[in-house]
Amino acid sequence: MAITIAITNQKGGVGKTTTCSAFCGGLTDCGHSVLAIDLDPQGNLSFSLGADAEDNYTMYDVFKGNCDIKEAIQCTPNCDVVAANILLSGCELELTGVGREYILREALSKVEDDYDYIIIDTPPALSILTINAYTAADQLIIPMIAEILSLQGIAQLKETIFAVKKYYNKNLEIKGILLNKYNPRLILTKEVEELATMIAQQLDTKILDAKISTSVVLAEAPAHGVTIIDYAPRSKACAEYRKLISEITGVTKKIPPRRPRRKK
Repeated sequence: MAITIAITNQKGGVGKTTTCSAFCGGLTDCGHSVLAIDLDPQGNLSFSLGADAEDNYTMYDVFKGNCDIKEAIQCTPNCDVVAANILLSGCELELTGVGREYILREALSKVEDDYDYIIIDTPPALSILTINAYTAADQLIIPMIAEILSLQGIAQLKETIFAVKKYYNKNLEIKGILLNKYNPRLILTKEVEELATMIAQQLDTKILDAKISTSVVLAEAPAHGVTIIDYAPRSKACAEYRKLISEITGVTKKIPPRRPRRKK
C-alpha cells in the first residue's frame, strides 16, 4: 500500500511544486513506483513532469466522476501523473454533495496498491481541494521561505490541519516544516526560523534538518520536463533534496563522486 505525502502551504511561491517534483524524481530514481497528483489548477507540477493537461482526463474529471482515476493516469519518463488544468478551480463551487471531502481518498484507494508512494501537490489556498489532499494523505510536508508572509501562511494553515485531523483523518502526520531558498547568512532567515520553530511546536512537528538553498537549476529543470534529479544530478540542490527524501522516507541512493580530470 502506498504512502501518501501531501506538500502544502496556502502561501504561493514557497517551493511546493519544486519539492513535489524532486520527491517524484528522487523516489523513482531509487526504484520506487510513484504516482504524482496535481491538485493545483495552475498545473505546474503536470508541466514540470511532462504530462499533458489538455488532451487527457485530469483531476477535474476524477472529482466530477467523468472517469475512473486509472483512466486519468499518464505515464511519463519521470513517474505516473494525474494532471490538472484551470478547470479544477471550479471544484469549490461545483462539489456540493455530502462527503465531498473524501472524493480523493476514495479515488486513490483504487490505485494505492499499485504504487509505493503517492505525492500530492496542493493549491496555494485553503479550499476543498486542499481538504481533500489532507483527508487522503498519510503525511504532510510544509515548505516555507524565510519571509514573514510565508510564516503567516503556516499559522493560518494550522486551524485547517487540526480540523481535518479531528473530523476526517485522525492519522494525518505532519512530518515537518521545510525551509526553502535558505540562506543562513541572512539575519531575517534566523529570525523567521526561530518563529517557525515555535509554530512547529504548536503543530507537534519540527523544522526539518534538510534545507534547500536557492539555485538556478531548480528553475531550469521544469522547462526541460524533467526533475532536478535528472536535470542536475550532481548539483547542490539535488543533494539537498536527496537528503530531504531520506529524512522523510528513509530512501537513500549513494551517488559516486565525480572523477577528477587527468592532468595533461
